Amino acid sequence: MITIKEYVAPESLEEAYEILMSGKTNLILGGFGFIKMGSRAVNKAIDLCNLSLDYITETEDEILIGAETSLRALEINDIIRNYCGGVISQGVSNIVGVQFRNMAKVGASVFSRYGFSDLLPSLLVLDAKVRLYKGGLMNLDDFLERDFEKDILVEVILPKKKGMAVYDCIRKSTGDFPIINGAIFKGENGQYRIAIGSRPQRAKLAIKAAKALENGDDIEAVVEIIPEELHFGTNIRGSKEYREDMSKALLSRMYGKVGV
Repeated sequence: MITIKEYVAPESLEEAYEILMSGKTNLILGGFGFIKMGSRAVNKAIDLCNLSLDYITETEDEILIGAETSLRALEINDIIRNYCGGVISQGVSNIVGVQFRNMAKVGASVFSRYGFSDLLPSLLVLDAKVRLYKGGLMNLDDFLERDFEKDILVEVILPKKKGMAVYDCIRKSTGDFPIINGAIFKGENGQYRIAIGSRPQRAKLAIKAAKALENGDDIEAVVEIIPEELHFGTNIRGSKEYREDMSKALLSRMYGKVGV
């Protein structure tokens, strides 16, 4: 059960950060979707709704996604749907239901670094960056490897890439958490990026496997690299051994979809 002592909606990022850091149990709400899965006592629940962070815009070189953008907006926005085969829209469309996706926010989904995230694999293969209020700009894969540190995720930045990307997953039923998921990007220059998530740890790039594809190795050999390169584990949704086997099938399936 979640208990909240005080709800606050600051008028600036500076104010939000000051409140966040003023108490150990203060936290950013971020749509309050996945937080409800746990049990905790919150002193101040901080809502970023007044900070104008609900946007998807583009420049000549980048797509900018504000932290308060809903997952539903990622699913239906034309800029995102037309970007690299719509891989981000594909991924988030698997998350629970429309009502939940209208509530859940991009900032919370990324900052929380959930292992079951259907968003992180796609962002990783697209070379996404995150902008933090205090931490500044950094690559998403670097951010995911850092120890958890209180901050406010302001926006996600996608470089405009030329290529095709595909998201795929294995889950027991529609709307359930994935047993394993992943994404693959193939650039026009022959570059590959592969990310595997729900291992059950958070999504991670498979750099050696991607390099093998770039070198022209056969996909049947490349899939064997995944369980050697990435660590898999066991939880209530699947065993380590099952995930290792399914990671091979998943990569083979995504490779076929992205275009050989």
